[in-house]
Amino acid sequence: MQRHVDNALALATWLENHEAVKKVSYPGLESSPYHANAKKYLQNGFGAVLSFELHGEKEQAIALVDNLKLVSHLANVGDAKTLIIQPAATTHQQLSDEEQLSAGVTPNQLRVSVGIEHIDDIKADFEQAFASIKS
Repeated sequence: MQRHVDNALALATWLENHEAVKKVSYPGLESSPYHANAKKYLQNGFGAVLSFELHGEKEQAIALVDNLKLVSHLANVGDAKTLIIQPAATTHQQLSDEEQLSAGVTPNQLRVSVGIEHIDDIKADFEQAFASIKS
């Protein structure tokens, strides 16, 4: 579990500073409105699930997911390997655009369940996927 948590914090921090990323939601980040409570109540880290929004539209989020090689496109959480989904196109697809937004789901949002792979490999996979949607 500790590897999941450590990787999630490292990935969230890295994504928060990436030019392609608009916003990262993870309670381990000092920028999170939940950070103080997370530090108070979560004694062994901040969990292994995070979400982030890309600059751009839904199509960029779809393309990013399609271009990942190490990270798998699955709706599960808690796997040993890193998983990603786009909630607007999967778990919340039955809702209207307005209902999705009221539930906090944006078209360019991605959810990641961070696995135990080496963090450098996870970052490298995201970096090559970001590069592929940039061109």
